[in-house]
Amino acid sequence: MTPALSSSSSSSAAAASQRLFRCTASLRRTHAHQRSPSMSPPPRKLKLMTEIMVKAKYAVLERDDYDDVRCEKCRSGDRDDELLLCDKCDKGFHMKCVSPIVVRVPIGSWLCPKCCGQKRIRSFSQKKIIDFFRIQKCKDAESPYLSAQAIKHRRRLRSLVWQKKRRRLLSFLPSEDPDRRLKQMGSLATALTTLQMEFSDDLTYLPGMASRSANQAELEDGGMQVLSKEDTETFELCRAMSRRGECAPLLVVFDSCEGFTVQADDQIKDMTFIAEYTGDVDYLTNREHDDCDSMMTLLSAKHPSRSLVICPDTHGNIARFINGINNHTLEGKKKQNCKCVRYNVKGECRVILVAIRDIAKGERLYYDYNGYEYEYPTHHFL
Repeated sequence: MTPALSSSSSSSAAAASQRLFRCTASLRRTHAHQRSPSMSPPPRKLKLMTEIMVKAKYAVLERDDYDDVRCEKCRSGDRDDELLLCDKCDKGFHMKCVSPIVVRVPIGSWLCPKCCGQKRIRSFSQKKIIDFFRIQKCKDAESPYLSAQAIKHRRRLRSLVWQKKRRRLLSFLPSEDPDRRLKQMGSLATALTTLQMEFSDDLTYLPGMASRSANQAELEDGGMQVLSKEDTETFELCRAMSRRGECAPLLVVFDSCEGFTVQADDQIKDMTFIAEYTGDVDYLTNREHDDCDSMMTLLSAKHPSRSLVICPDTHGNIARFINGINNHTLEGKKKQNCKCVRYNVKGECRVILVAIRDIAKGERLYYDYNGYEYEYPTHHFL
């Protein structure tokens, strides 16, 4: 029979057993069993950090202090409010120094051009350009437009006094060299593809946005002009030429400061039709908090719920890349060479860009973003 233990001796024995169990458990965790030399594991192959960084989707390196961050392009640390940090390499870039430029601070993660791995399309073949713009082919006898020579002849028949008095729209003169027209269309295709947009030379009405029935010019509150019959014919003529691949002599170029911009590839006369401003049509109330830099007023109705705007986010044409002027400086106002006019075309609202003076070859196109109804801030424009 085992002798009975006192309460103090039993508690001390229990504590000793717990200490022994804890010590044994700790030894099990920290000490591995001894292996013989023949059972030693093979040496591990360690990867370089550069290899891990390449394969990693994101590798954000947090710093304690970002005061020393400089732009990798201009090597300047100024304008820190425009300095973006790449979420992969943690390097800094000014919004205007990357290609293409960033027009507003991105929401969420942002990767620099090197880390995002996106390659800009440099050139388009003739077949790709035809498919991209859906150029129509038809017989000369069925051609719905006048030739460039016929347009020139019609212009010569007009007297200068009659032109100045009536101020009618003039159709653009496409470049006579087909290769030159392909280069012009290729530059536009490159810009649209870079912004992940689809070409559309007409207004688009998407589900969930405004329908075509909402685009009624009779709802306008007094800021729209009526397109005359002759100007309507010129408008339709230019649209028909564009469908045939005879575009306006315009070239989309990239500038490190202004981003994509448009310049004349040939001389353009005063009052020449430049382009129609196209894109997705939506209600203004749906875009009140949208910070898009390219929205255009389409319909300014008495009831704000019926006002419409053009948003070239997913669809658009060359009008998307024509820049605005800084109308707060004299030098900025001098750069304006075209204007944006809203017209009533057969009961619908349309926005047309028109030259307001002769534009020389190589000159960039600019217009005033401000409409009659409000003042658009252009202080930061170049």
